[in-house]
Amino acid sequence: MRELTTDETTGRYVLSLHDVDETRVDVVGGKGAHLGALSRIDGVPVPAGCCVTTHAFGRIMAEVPSIDDRLDRLARLCPDDRDAIRAVSAEIRHAIQATPVPADLAAAISGFVDELGGRAGYAVRSSATAEDLPTASFAGQHDTYLNVVGTNAVVEHVRRCWGSLFSERAVTYRQRNGVDHRTVRMAVVVQRMVFPDAAGILFTADPVTGNRRVSSVDASFGLGEALVCGLVNPDVFTVRDGEIVTRTVATKQRALHALPGGGTREQAIDPRRREQPALTDTQVVRLARLGRRIEAHFGRPQDIEWCLVDDAFQIVQSRPITTLFPVPAAHDRDDHVYVSVGHQQMMTDAMKPLGLSMWQLTAMAPMRAAGGRLFVDVTQRLVSPATRSALLEIMGRGDPLVRDALETVLDRADVRSRRPEPTVATRPDGTAGGPPAAGPAVTPIDPDPAVVAGLVERSQASIAALRREIRTKTGAALFDFLTSAFDEHKRVLSDPLSMQVIMAGMEATWWLNDHLREWLGEKNAADTLTLSAPGNVTSEMGLALLDVADVIRPHPEVVAFLHGVEDESFLDELPRLPGGTEARQAIEAYLDRYGMRCVGEIDITRPRWRERPTTLLPVLLEHVRHAEPGAAERRFERGRQAAEQKAREVLSRLRALPDGERKAAETKRMIDRVRTFAGYREYPKYDIISRYFLYKQALLVEADRLALAQVIREREDVFFLTFDEFRDAVRTNQVDDRLIRQRRDEFRSYQALRPPRVLTSDGEAVDGAYRRDDVPAGALVGLPVSAGTVAGRARVILDLAQADLEPGDILVTVHTDPSWTPLFVAVAGLVTEVGGLMTHGAVIAREYGLPAVVGVADATRLIRDGQRIRVHATDGYVEILSR
Repeated sequence: MRELTTDETTGRYVLSLHDVDETRVDVVGGKGAHLGALSRIDGVPVPAGCCVTTHAFGRIMAEVPSIDDRLDRLARLCPDDRDAIRAVSAEIRHAIQATPVPADLAAAISGFVDELGGRAGYAVRSSATAEDLPTASFAGQHDTYLNVVGTNAVVEHVRRCWGSLFSERAVTYRQRNGVDHRTVRMAVVVQRMVFPDAAGILFTADPVTGNRRVSSVDASFGLGEALVCGLVNPDVFTVRDGEIVTRTVATKQRALHALPGGGTREQAIDPRRREQPALTDTQVVRLARLGRRIEAHFGRPQDIEWCLVDDAFQIVQSRPITTLFPVPAAHDRDDHVYVSVGHQQMMTDAMKPLGLSMWQLTAMAPMRAAGGRLFVDVTQRLVSPATRSALLEIMGRGDPLVRDALETVLDRADVRSRRPEPTVATRPDGTAGGPPAAGPAVTPIDPDPAVVAGLVERSQASIAALRREIRTKTGAALFDFLTSAFDEHKRVLSDPLSMQVIMAGMEATWWLNDHLREWLGEKNAADTLTLSAPGNVTSEMGLALLDVADVIRPHPEVVAFLHGVEDESFLDELPRLPGGTEARQAIEAYLDRYGMRCVGEIDITRPRWRERPTTLLPVLLEHVRHAEPGAAERRFERGRQAAEQKAREVLSRLRALPDGERKAAETKRMIDRVRTFAGYREYPKYDIISRYFLYKQALLVEADRLALAQVIREREDVFFLTFDEFRDAVRTNQVDDRLIRQRRDEFRSYQALRPPRVLTSDGEAVDGAYRRDDVPAGALVGLPVSAGTVAGRARVILDLAQADLEPGDILVTVHTDPSWTPLFVAVAGLVTEVGGLMTHGAVIAREYGLPAVVGVADATRLIRDGQRIRVHATDGYVEILSR
């Protein structure tokens, strides 16, 4: 690569924009790399300029006094400690700006500026190595200076840009995104200043909806900095397929203009121009077309800053739009509609690549990965009249927001009709036990407990065989065995009888709610009728932890010890304490039955309770403190008696109606069906996670071998490989470390994204809405899944291990999978952002008689921890009682 100074020592300090591209981020930072790449695209005009490289920054940092000690202090600070971050970052920034620029470095910068025109005005922009990247934009975190005049002023403003790497906002942003301060270096872009008639921002995808076919243009008069900083209201145009589809022309009062001697100033706009558009329609379409060319080069949607000078566009910056949810890869150009698996599995967190691929390999339906999440393509079922109604019905039963989102897409999107898929008896999340995509209803089954017992017995026999056989497999043979094991996994889960039992319980629940509301005016009557339904492995898990608390409670030394536990070896230390042997046996027995579970358990890479038993201690100790001995048995019995009493009451009232004997007989059959089959609804997930734990234990042995052979740095590196890539690594003893680092960075960026319920192949994220006008003003609307009304203190808990609850508290969280069940026995109500009528949290809330409203958008943001709220779980809304 050609450098613009002949001296090899100073030549590395300054590079022309034309001599760099996106491969040189480490030398010229994200902004410089993108500008260099832009300058190489035919037909994309970029103002002339240069980059003061990261080598120059390194030279300065080597001169800053005590910089290593200061960086160490900064690294130890918590991201929430704003005062300390402000003080230490200011200290570092001032030290950098007080360090003299060596003469040879200043000469290298000045020499290039002289070549560009000397006394002209320049834009001096920070360009950090962790800036304008696909995984983190760092937009607005570092300094930019406009219309800097003179070589000495340019050098001084370069130094200010170096210092801005340690502004409070930049330091906080890095810490929140897990970026090590020592790994980030600062380059600086120096460009000839452009004095535009108009300027603004072009998004090559709609920044609100995510639609990749829509471009959005913000435009105003004068310099674009006024728009970027929010000083003016811009004109806004949206362009789709080469045509302007919406147009909003703002009243523009002021503009930012460059001053002849340097700097900028706000000026009032001539009143005759204030309501004129900053761009003509022709210019808007031309700009959108230019944006598509830039987007095509970088391969992802872009956030582009542009200037208009004499009807010609100049591009002064382009960065990836990092807030868009990625689109699943498709093998055709057809339109596709995807439904989120995570919203059905109550786990919307990002998953690591091994977790994604393992779920794909063991699920009952094909799935696409995007943004660390999984989606099912429902396009063919949605567009076919033969399957659409069944799809929308099951979606609406589970989560009305998903149904509304799908109907929204149907109402306005051009989804091309294709040949329908064959009928598949799976739920839309790809697990066994959903209704057929089309066709007749599942054949009813008589309520015989022996049917459920037989299914569980066959599952346990299959898991026991897996446990015996997997222990004998290692190396490549293990992966061959697992491929066959996945077939057995799916065979057990797709057992027609198992699906028949699950649907029998679900359909009986729906029947009871629908008919008893029609006949008796009862809302959600099945919620009481399903209390303490037998055979529910997840609700039994929650009650079983109360039994463990009963064993521990009489031993104060054990209780005190558990309060101070900090590592996972505590079980080995318990026998040294009075009562410790009994406590250990109780915890071990619990882990033997439920230790394969954890938060986010569909991701095989998540640590299981058996691997990290300290996760259970906060909830266990809450039970020790607040529960009474024998609470589990009494709670179950109270629920069973309440269900029996409700059944007697309902049947008595029905018999008093016209045609009452028939109605009572039909209702009795449905009650029997619910009591017999509803508990089994949770068992297939238990089967899946039991198998997953066995798979994981075997795979980690192979990971340890790779780490011992130094093929990988640590065992968790394999979590960033797919199953097939892991297999290849074991076969070849080779792993691309760069791939693992890239996947780690991607995963970190995916964690910050919120997955939509429905996603289109255009990138449009659709979350749906509740179409209701029967709730009080200011109430938060959701889906009622377990009837009742309760008021109490809201506890907003995002991490099960951080639970701190008092009797009467209401749990507010994003989502709850089965691992959250032990908390359910400690709270008085439940509010979640994600969930549906038949998701795990809803089923357990009903069995425990816990008033619950799920699918409450932004509940953890709108409800503050400690506020008093009232959960109207029969009608599906939440009131905030204290502000």
